[in-house]
Amino acid sequence: MKLIKFFLLILLSFNISVKANSNDKIQNLLKEGEKLIFIRHAVAPGGGDPVNFDILRCETQRNLSKEGIAQSKNIGKFFSENNIKIDKVLSSEWCRCKETAQYAFNKYETKSFLNSFFSEKFSSNKNKQIKDLKEYINEWSGDNNLVLVTHYVTIQEVLNIASSSGELIIADKNFNILARQNF
Repeated sequence: MKLIKFFLLILLSFNISVKANSNDKIQNLLKEGEKLIFIRHAVAPGGGDPVNFDILRCETQRNLSKEGIAQSKNIGKFFSENNIKIDKVLSSEWCRCKETAQYAFNKYETKSFLNSFFSEKFSSNKNKQIKDLKEYINEWSGDNNLVLVTHYVTIQEVLNIASSSGELIIADKNFNILARQNF
């Protein structure tokens, strides 16, 4: 039994040091600047958009839960505590993305190219949105980082990777994934 506890302690210690090293790597990458930081909106219970969805009315949409609000605040805390510089924070026009951006960074602007195209109602927008997003990134010339608060489908389409709610995926301007961080 003592041997099992010893190995568990060793494994837990290893896991903590791996997380610390990973966190250091992410901080160093972001302090270099010129990175794209894709953030999937924080926890908003449910899936897809409700039948009565109206982009102008948050009460018709999936919104952040208490967990999602706390997650968003933790994202903002990570950036402020580590003095990570940001040129701009861009958000989808969906309320759950705007809420994530608001709680994390306070200041953001919306861009339709970050909107979801998951539901049939918006699926025909996909190609134009992705084209507009890539053009925006291509023209972006900031020295710091660009934050993009968006949806699973947008991140999947651009980076070819699945993302969790509140996850940061750091990429370069060529959309090469450099690191990931869950909150």
